[in-house]
Amino acid sequence: MSTSTTASVSTHILDTSAGRPAGGVAVQLSARPGRETDWQALGGSETDADGRCKDLPALPEGTTHVRLDFEVEPYFLKKQADAQQDAPANRDSGATGVFFPEVAITFAVNPGEHYHVPLLLNPFGYSVYRGS
Repeated sequence: MSTSTTASVSTHILDTSAGRPAGGVAVQLSARPGRETDWQALGGSETDADGRCKDLPALPEGTTHVRLDFEVEPYFLKKQADAQQDAPANRDSGATGVFFPEVAITFAVNPGEHYHVPLLLNPFGYSVYRGS
């Protein structure tokens, strides 16, 4: 929850290739109090069956930038194994694994505001936006 001196962050993931939430994706949260400062790892969470992270750590006072790191490779590998077929990424590129093994989203925040940042994900691309 945001306060007058801190911002807050939430996220969820929608697998647009399946039209369903992406559950079981590890998400790490980092913050920094200025562009020229080092990132501080705050901890993480994992998306639930609805694709939501409901327990991301609180941001420290003075945070100006936030980074969300999504570990999507295990999600896609499990999805491939569950389907028991070659994933399009493997057929089309000849590569092993997935095209985007991780997604990092960095954004600026202001104290007192809440930032909901959804990730729309598919094997060949992703999109993000500031939600509500």
